[in-house]
Formats: sequence, structure tokens, C-alpha cells
Amino acid sequence: MGDKWTIMTITMLVQQPRRFNELKRMICGISQQTLTRTLRSLEGDGLVSRKVHSSIPPQVEYSLTPLGQSLAQPLLGLSTWVLNNTGAIQHYRAQTDMPLDFHDQSGPDGQ
Repeated sequence: MGDKWTIMTITMLVQQPRRFNELKRMICGISQQTLTRTLRSLEGDGLVSRKVHSSIPPQVEYSLTPLGQSLAQPLLGLSTWVLNNTGAIQHYRAQTDMPLDFHDQSGPDGQ
């Protein structure tokens, strides 16, 4: 539950329910497969609900459950802290020659 895609998906659902393609457009860099996997995981954890509207073609809408809303508030605080401190983090990383996205880099076996 702590990966960046999960956090970004939850924060995109805070204000209103959203359709899959809307989420995909809002979350820069996420693949369709990763978004699908993330939403299924969040639904399985009880944080996101999935509603299918009977239309042609069927439209699926995702929203936060009350449990998801309770998680969203601390995540928004964390996001604000990161935005407010990005400059300092970049400064310290530059001193240690560590890339900003070092946690996202694959290991030698590509995983």
C-alpha cells in the first residue's frame, strides 16, 4: 500500500469519483496495467469502491470508501510536506550524488 501509484491514486480520488481514463490522464506516467492493478488492490483493501453505470458502453467509476477517505487526509498532509520540502531534499541528494528517484530504479535483474 505504500507505493507511489497507490498514494497518487488515492489523492486523485479525494475530491470526487473518477473514471478509469480520467485517472490515467491525471496520474502522469502510470500504465494502464499498473492503474488496473492498483485500483483492484485498493478495492480489495476496502479503500476504493467500483461502481458500474448501466450505459452503452458501460462506464465504471471509482471513489474512496469511508476507510479510503480516512487514509487520504494523512496522505494529503504528507504530500504537502513533500512539496514544501522538495528543494531541501534535492539539495541533500545532490550532496550525496543520489538521484531523486533512486527508490524507483530496477535492480540488476530488472525488478
